[in-house]
Order: sequence, then structure tokens, then C-alpha cells
Amino acid sequence: METRISRHEIDEISGAYRKIRREIARLIVGNEDLLEIIFIGLLSEGNILVEGVPGTAKTTLVKAAAHLTGCDFRRVQCAVDTQPADIIGVSIWDAAKHEFVLRKGPLFTNILLVDEINRLPPKSQSAFIESMGERQATIDGMTIPIERPYIAIATQNPFEREGTFPLIEAQKDRFMFSNRSRFLEPESELEIIRREHSGNLDWNAYFASLSPALSGADLLRFISLCRTVHIEDDVLSYIRDLVIATRQHTDVQLGVSARASIALVRGSKALAAISDRSYVIPDDVKKLAPAAFEHRILLSREAEISGISPGQVVAELLGSIGVP
Repeated sequence: METRISRHEIDEISGAYRKIRREIARLIVGNEDLLEIIFIGLLSEGNILVEGVPGTAKTTLVKAAAHLTGCDFRRVQCAVDTQPADIIGVSIWDAAKHEFVLRKGPLFTNILLVDEINRLPPKSQSAFIESMGERQATIDGMTIPIERPYIAIATQNPFEREGTFPLIEAQKDRFMFSNRSRFLEPESELEIIRREHSGNLDWNAYFASLSPALSGADLLRFISLCRTVHIEDDVLSYIRDLVIATRQHTDVQLGVSARASIALVRGSKALAAISDRSYVIPDDVKKLAPAAFEHRILLSREAEISGISPGQVVAELLGSIGVP
């Protein structure tokens, strides 16, 4: 018999999310969609690729979210000379102990922010692959598990080309969701200016006032509970139809993999929970489909020349596939 999440448990998850959203809004203007996808990523244990221009408070938001969810946080600022050992760690000879001692890198954390991942050369980019897929890392032939919860959030600026190394399709596929950050609307920009003028954008004062809304144990329990959110068979079939449609679209050279199916199932359950529901509706799937699909779709050369984007393909599929 299927175990389903209770009303009380749903209230716990949605209430925690609302509290975190309120706390972050005290400092950060906008970016509600990024916070939502980060929380969904945490609840579904999925990595996130954030594309967009610098200066949109991505790092600040992730640091605040990590603290509020009781998670350890580490950041890697990528550069062309960053080596895998700078990320994973290295064994160092301890003269006093007469043995090698493992010094773990920033990879060993709960929430890892990889800033400007496309500035890493391919050898260093590959340092993240094992941890993102298997929640472990190998140092000098020794495999070391990474404690749960663990997600990697990588950023990249799609408008810069010089000194960058584009992620290959297999690497993009390791990210459960993607998000494109944009400049704020004029009114939101004015609100930032007002807050700066009144002295309400002090990160240190804000961080000192924050108290975690969750513990690591709470988050792990929420992750398990989200797996028990119910999905009807016709909604599961709807997910299948969307995935298959990406592989058959005339403008697509390579459609999404089975990882996209898994992302939609896990993500839509988490979205339902933070939306105060114990069951998934088709609108949950529709809302998350762009985040699960766009970075995985490889367009044909003809489509790229014609100026068609993955987002347009996903929007077309969402408008043409029958909703249960």
C-alpha cells in the first residue's frame, strides 16, 4: 500500500518554505523563482545550473538559504588555473605523524556554490561530475562519501565567451534543473536603491539576525517525506509524453534523457509540498518543465541558425501536448 504524506507534514514543509522566503525577502529584492528552484533542488536532492548576468544577488541568496536550512555552505570561485585538487582536496605529508593526511576540499559540504563554472578547463570541470551523480569523491584512489544533503549550484554567464569552456551535454545533464537569472524590473531596482539609501542592505547585520528555520535532520526528513507525495498515473503519463516529444521534435537534434523524467517526478513532488498540497497536479509539471528541459535540449543547426531557442521548443510542447 502506498504511504502518503500527512496533512501535518505538508504544513511543516510549506510553513518552513514560507518562513525562509520571508526572511530572505528582508534583504534580497526579487529572485523568488531562483529561491523556489533552490528549495525544490534541496528537497529533491538535485543540482542546479544558474545562467545569467553577474550582480543579481545569486551568491547572497544561496548563502542565506544555506544558513536558513541548517546547511553547511562552501563556494568555489572558478578560474582557468583552478586544479581538481583545489576542489576535491589532496593528501598532504604530515612530518609529525609520518603519514599522509587527507585535506578535504570545498566539495565536501551540503550546498556547494560553483561560481562561473564555465571558466574552468574541462579537466577541472570533471572534478564535480562524480559528486553530482554519486555523492562521493575520489582522492588518490580513495573514495570518500559526501554527507547528505548535498547539492551543487553552478553559475555561468552565457554572454561571455573569452576565456570560457562551455559545458558539454553530458555535464549539463547532471544538473536536475536550470534557472536563468535576469536584471530586475524598474520598480524592484528602485527598491534596491531605496534600501541602500536607508542602510538596509548591510549583509553582516542581516546575517547576524538570521536564525535557521530548519536543521539538517529536518531537511533530510522533508526530503524523505516529499518522496511520498502522490502522483496520479495520468500525470505520470503526461511527464512521459513531454519527454518523448522533445526527442521527436523536428528542431531538436538531441532530446532530454531519462534524468529529465526523474527531475520532473521528484521536482513536481517537492513543488506540490511547498505549495501546501499532498498531490501533484499537471500545473506543477508545466511549471517545472522549462527548468528540467531547457539546458538538456540540443537544437539542430538549422534551428539555431533560424534563431529558435530551447525555451521556445519547450513552450511549444507545453502548448501542444494534451493536459490530463
